[in-house]
Amino acid sequence: MDTVNKAKKDETQSVLKAAWLIALVTIASKFMGFVRDMVVANYYGATLVSDAYFYALQIPSLAIIILGGVGGPFHSAAVAVFSKLIPDFDSKPDEFVNKLYNTFLTVSFLFFAACSILGFFFADKIMGIIISAGSPELVALASAHFKIMSPVILIGGIIGIYYGLLVTHKQYILPNLSPMILSVVVIIVISLVHNDKSGIALAAATTLGAVCQLAVQFPKIRQIGYRIKPNFDIKNNPQFKNICELLFPAILSSTIGQISIYIDMFFASTLKEGAWTSVVFANRIFQFPVGILVTAFLVPLFPIFSRLAGEGDFEAIKKYFNKGVGVLFFVGLPMLILILLLAQDGISLIFERGAFNANAVVMVSEALCFLSFSILPYVFRDSITRVYYAFNDSKTPFAIAMSSIALKAFLNWLLILKLDMGIAGITLSTSFVTLFNAVFLGLFIHRKIKLDYKSLFLNLGKMLLAGTITLIAGWFICVGFDRLELPKYIFEIAKIITVMTACMGIYTVLNLLFKMDYAKELLDRIVKTGH
Repeated sequence: MDTVNKAKKDETQSVLKAAWLIALVTIASKFMGFVRDMVVANYYGATLVSDAYFYALQIPSLAIIILGGVGGPFHSAAVAVFSKLIPDFDSKPDEFVNKLYNTFLTVSFLFFAACSILGFFFADKIMGIIISAGSPELVALASAHFKIMSPVILIGGIIGIYYGLLVTHKQYILPNLSPMILSVVVIIVISLVHNDKSGIALAAATTLGAVCQLAVQFPKIRQIGYRIKPNFDIKNNPQFKNICELLFPAILSSTIGQISIYIDMFFASTLKEGAWTSVVFANRIFQFPVGILVTAFLVPLFPIFSRLAGEGDFEAIKKYFNKGVGVLFFVGLPMLILILLLAQDGISLIFERGAFNANAVVMVSEALCFLSFSILPYVFRDSITRVYYAFNDSKTPFAIAMSSIALKAFLNWLLILKLDMGIAGITLSTSFVTLFNAVFLGLFIHRKIKLDYKSLFLNLGKMLLAGTITLIAGWFICVGFDRLELPKYIFEIAKIITVMTACMGIYTVLNLLFKMDYAKELLDRIVKTGH
């Protein structure tokens, strides 16, 4: 029994260590993506060329980011199935696992190759539909960009498979670092090509960056023990059937999110100029901390969920789920508080330059504040979705995602057109839809496993009480600080540092008083670091 407990303790420590490591790597990768966007903006601005590029990038980015990225269908399917076939995460794949890998790889390659070829030859028609209201010049340029970037559709799915295999074997750094390579390639290429009036070099750099992102993962895959031997062992292959049963609904679920974006774009077009830009910026700011948080904890936890589901160890799944979601709630709540208190000051400090004026700051702040209410349901939704995948069920998340499309359209209509909430209506509807998804995913999971919600939400209640007191205290600090007369940037930096420090201290102390384990663990880590 002591050996079992020690093994579980070691596994928990391993997950926490991996979470910190992935968070650092993801921060570095996201920062490089931000630098890439700055360089692209510097060379191409907001022009017809940049519009054409981003329109053309929409479908390739769906493949490489949503389908092939962290939490994407190919990553999730690979982890869910292969983690159950490998005795331990350090084992090399046997002949059966290698054969399954090759079947998965061969079928995926042929499917996405066909999509890439169709994209290349029908680029004009595809861009004509996406940019139906655009000028002929814009459609033609976007079509040229799309033809160059069409191979990215193929690369995205393969990256997702490799990502899943690497994570299954506890290789966390490389797959989380590889997106940085695409950014670096784009920065280098467009910096060397000084006079790219059409954006062709930018499109080519994107494709080259995707190729490099795939290429750096391949040697590690071979080192682990996977070998490419194409085959079509599809019939009477229950494991490949499991992959398909997970994969196709998950792909549809991922693309459904794009429909919600189109719905938001339609309603944003009815608002004042800059509305959609404000929503996009709010989403990017939101995804930076929350995306890092979710990625850091769920990437190492997902293979453990899948293995435990395969072993039938439901009690361990409950323990890891409550621990992981509890930590996400504990860290996510102060993020919500700080966004509500400091959104306008932070956005002004980072973005208010050039054409990004004070009015834009207000619009983005408004969008971000209402979007921030989705933080807690967001982390719960993404966590419990991994449990569904661990039980080879992607149909339920797909069905719930499908039903949320109609809700999204209705809420946008109600909040924007009827209640005249403007930009806030778009992001508030997103928060409501995220809550809807989280609630129904949480209700239907009982068909697979009965999770221990009582202790989880009892702890959340204590956190919310601590958070409410912290928010009120932070508000009074902000009111007092706003009376100071200081130069703009000094004021904003001083206010952000002061409020953040005070709120984190108050929140942690209150949670310690409420005897929350997460706060005690945080304090212990700080003390150990100090020594």
